[in-house]
Amino acid sequence: MSKDISTILEGWDYDPSRVSARWVKGEDGGTKIQLRLDLGLFQLEPDGRPDGTRPRGYPTLLDCYLTLERTSRGKPFPSLDESACAELQQEAVQFYYRYLSLYALRHYEGVIRDTRHNMMILELVERHAEDEDLAWEFLQFYPYIRMMNARASADQFVNDNRDEYEMAILAVEQGLEDIRAFWKKHDDTEYDADITTDEEEVLAELLDDLRKRKPKSKSERLREDLQRAIALENYEKAATLRDALRHMDKKEVKPARQDAR
Repeated sequence: MSKDISTILEGWDYDPSRVSARWVKGEDGGTKIQLRLDLGLFQLEPDGRPDGTRPRGYPTLLDCYLTLERTSRGKPFPSLDESACAELQQEAVQFYYRYLSLYALRHYEGVIRDTRHNMMILELVERHAEDEDLAWEFLQFYPYIRMMNARASADQFVNDNRDEYEMAILAVEQGLEDIRAFWKKHDDTEYDADITTDEEEVLAELLDDLRKRKPKSKSERLREDLQRAIALENYEKAATLRDALRHMDKKEVKPARQDAR
């Protein structure tokens, strides 16, 4: 049996302008993810650790360390040295490739899961790395991971016929807030809220798009019609619209709760 992967890649050209991923059925009968690269492809497991291994008997290396942390029973947790951090970084890279693939496949739940995993790796390293330079090797990627997490959360809320625009907007706003808080905490220079990073720009554009796409409520449509009527000096229509708005506002005001005594 030939080990040449050319037949696997036949008809699936590499496109550097986008992430190309697909679902395939493995020889074990399970589903796999394939990510197209310039020199071939990566094949990833859809659940657990992407390479299918169980480091030290745990589902992931992160699970191993978190278990050790929980069971240390007050004893000092050993510092993560360069070798330990290299192992964790290898796992984080695997999860990075998988959440990129899952985002391209519109599997937003998987993206949220995998970005959370990598953010937890960052938190672990921040707590236990033997020095700040080692910790920063991980922490520098927080804005990107948090941005992907917020994008996937927003997309999950507005896709699959859910159309939960308010929740999507909140997810993006929280992502922006977290990224700005990160830079305020970690930037060596004086923090400038007017300077936006690439990740902030992506989320700001997504936020603007969501607000435009969000269906307007009846009161919002009435207020727009009122402004238009005033601009056109159609005062009779404006008066009718004001009455409709007042009536709507009265219906939305809840009656004061009676003090039962």
